[in-house]
Amino acid sequence: MSDWQLRDIALKFQVSDWTAFSVPLRLHVRSVDLSERVLPDPSPKPPIDHTLGTAAGYMIRALPVDADLPTLSVVDGFIRYVTLQYRHCIIDLSIGMEAYKKKFSAKTRSTITRKLRKFQEHCGGRLRWQCYCTPGEMHDFHCLAREVSLKTYQERLLDAGLPEAPAFIDGMVKLAERDEVRAYILFDGERPVSYLYCPAHNGALIYAYLGFDPDYLKLSVGTVLQWLALEALFAEGRFAFFDFTEGQSDHKRLFATHELQCANVIFLKRSLPRELLLRAHALSDRLASLAGRVAERWGLKARLRRILRFGVASSR
Repeated sequence: MSDWQLRDIALKFQVSDWTAFSVPLRLHVRSVDLSERVLPDPSPKPPIDHTLGTAAGYMIRALPVDADLPTLSVVDGFIRYVTLQYRHCIIDLSIGMEAYKKKFSAKTRSTITRKLRKFQEHCGGRLRWQCYCTPGEMHDFHCLAREVSLKTYQERLLDAGLPEAPAFIDGMVKLAERDEVRAYILFDGERPVSYLYCPAHNGALIYAYLGFDPDYLKLSVGTVLQWLALEALFAEGRFAFFDFTEGQSDHKRLFATHELQCANVIFLKRSLPRELLLRAHALSDRLASLAGRVAERWGLKARLRRILRFGVASSR
């Protein structure tokens, strides 16, 4: 696993993409790396090789597991709280583009080709996009990507757009100096309409920041850019994996070659206030999930999410 980092982790009380409030937890955090090939853990336990110190506990992200874990349990004097269980989607970039294409059905390949052609026709027959990977290109990419990010729901609702802090830009440049980043922009003429930013770690490109101009929702520009970027990555042969990280979506499942059962697990030193906090958070998540299932049953979930992300006009 990667080295432990002492961080403030926000325990968010959410309804869909909207956060009502959050509670910060000071935790030692680390993530399981794809290169480690860690075997699934049937019953995760708190680490014994790292001192707790002043932190409230530990958090392990992307931990491979072999079955669904109970949300709350007590293990070795710690409350074990499984905040997320998901299928971790990855693309094996070693198989080559032709083998990758064969993973898709003929219908899906036709749909992707049609989306590429439709956007190309919209642009007057020219499909313009660019990969940015050198130190000198990072500032240009950042300026163009920020134009798009400012329009996205990630920026407006989640405060999760492409960061604009100077420290982040400096980090991009340092990654580029080590050839450990790939960034992409899709254009309509001179207008940037979609971006994808992928830092690398141990041979894997990380699906870190992405966004598209909501005016181009019906032109599937995110899918178009994803496909173009993957074609370039397979041709380049520089990286072993494309890592979609935590969480699930139709987009990730569509493009992935493999899925791993993973969990994000928090271990908090046991106390009554902490146990009450985690139980409240777990209950909040269950109620939000129940509301989501009811909305989906009535055909409202997708429409409400689209309105929250892209505005009322997108639902028409």
